[in-house]
Amino acid sequence: MKLPDIQSSPPEEQIPIDKVGIKNLRYPIRVLDRAKGLQATVGEFNLYVDLPSHFKGTHMSRFIEVLNEFKDEIHVRNIEEILRKLKKRLNAKSAHLEVYFPYFLEKKSPVTEISSLMEYQAFMLASLTARKIDLVLGVKVPVMTLCPCSKSVSEYGAHNQRGIITVAVRSKKFIWLEELIEMAESSASSPVYPLLKRPDEKYVTERAYENPKFVEDVVRGLAFKLLENKEIFWFTVEAENMESIHGHNAYACIRYPFENYSSESSISK
Repeated sequence: MKLPDIQSSPPEEQIPIDKVGIKNLRYPIRVLDRAKGLQATVGEFNLYVDLPSHFKGTHMSRFIEVLNEFKDEIHVRNIEEILRKLKKRLNAKSAHLEVYFPYFLEKKSPVTEISSLMEYQAFMLASLTARKIDLVLGVKVPVMTLCPCSKSVSEYGAHNQRGIITVAVRSKKFIWLEELIEMAESSASSPVYPLLKRPDEKYVTERAYENPKFVEDVVRGLAFKLLENKEIFWFTVEAENMESIHGHNAYACIRYPFENYSSESSISK
């Protein structure tokens, strides 16, 4: 018995659609890990293709069929192949993939050197149109900042807070998530650690006090580091502090190339 293919029938309003597909699909994946080769994690996927004006709908099942073929490894080195298969399977001119996933690194406390796992939220945003691939790699990095103003006006102490740095890059060559994380953490007053004993707490507190940073300092410092890497030709850097003595958050953003700066919204999820 042959079932009707309603998706391939013509729609009433024959207008092309830029993106159609599936969102918020959670799927186990393995991604590249600089120290261990591969890391198992769970990705949240958004997958899209364009839809011509003469098709009523797309075939949603085919997105998952393509993803199934790459379930053992999904990373920056094979995303183009995934997108090409999406285009071919769905007879599309363009294909788009967005994946957000937790990424874990083993991190030692600064004094006692006790190892534990630190979580970062990473993402890859990729598009394939004609023969051109566009890939953005990014990560959210928790950090600590200490307020320079508070330090300068207080007789003792200074307020500090946890912040989130979001860095996203386009690069000519492969770049590790670990590289972006290291640059982000070194741009703040102090990194954040998953486990600290008392000697570690003393070290982190004093280090942050000697290294005060506004959100403006954080994004400028990280942007400078990214500009030194000649393989990176585009980036967005954001810093947001969950202020400890204010009822609002502090925020700063730099986009490069600078001449392309606009008031468009953040790419962060």
